[in-house]
Amino acid sequence: MFNSIRVNARVAAAAFGALALGTLAFSASAAAAPLPIFPFILTPPTEAAPPVQSMPQVQDEDRSAELSARLKRQIVSYPTREAPGTVIIDTPHTYLYYVLGGGQAIRYGIGVGREGFTWSGTQTITKKAEWPDWTPPPEMIARQPYLPRHMAGGPGNPLGARAMYLGGTVYRIHGTNAPETIGTHVSSGCLRLTNEDVADLYSRVNVGTKVIVLPMTDRRADLGSAIR
Repeated sequence: MFNSIRVNARVAAAAFGALALGTLAFSASAAAAPLPIFPFILTPPTEAAPPVQSMPQVQDEDRSAELSARLKRQIVSYPTREAPGTVIIDTPHTYLYYVLGGGQAIRYGIGVGREGFTWSGTQTITKKAEWPDWTPPPEMIARQPYLPRHMAGGPGNPLGARAMYLGGTVYRIHGTNAPETIGTHVSSGCLRLTNEDVADLYSRVNVGTKVIVLPMTDRRADLGSAIR
């Protein structure tokens, strides 16, 4: 009988020891990774915030179509009686001059109107816009019905990075998404520069700037010779 009691005591001690070890192991595990108080409430996974979209910067890539030396932006000798800050469009030679004064001007290569779409006269800049939207006028839609009725501003927009609106006309000085057309007679009357050049001009002119557009028939020799 005493032997049986001893055996039962040993079994009970072993069971108690195993229970104690199990409790310690569970406590250590719980300390390492505490259980939520309400395990049935799940926390949704977090996602990274989408990147903020912004309008692209004007890049040198717009000159990927190499301009000839004469069409690159440069300071030239340009005697004129017009006041500094005046813009002069030399239609036949596809140049735009920004008068600096002192017989100098900045000369830009431009694209002008194709045959039958050139014009001349004096206007003022009445509005400026960065990455402008494009809404073709009704007369352009009539000629080219496949054109979009409206296009938001951006790299694919024909008006390019900047636009300067001329008086109450439909004409603009603007950038282009086709820099290879600089130096050609291709537009419906607007005057286009590379995006890099139009951004430079845009930074120099203000609303109210005088713009003189010379006629296509004015075939006088180019007066603008580079000085640097």
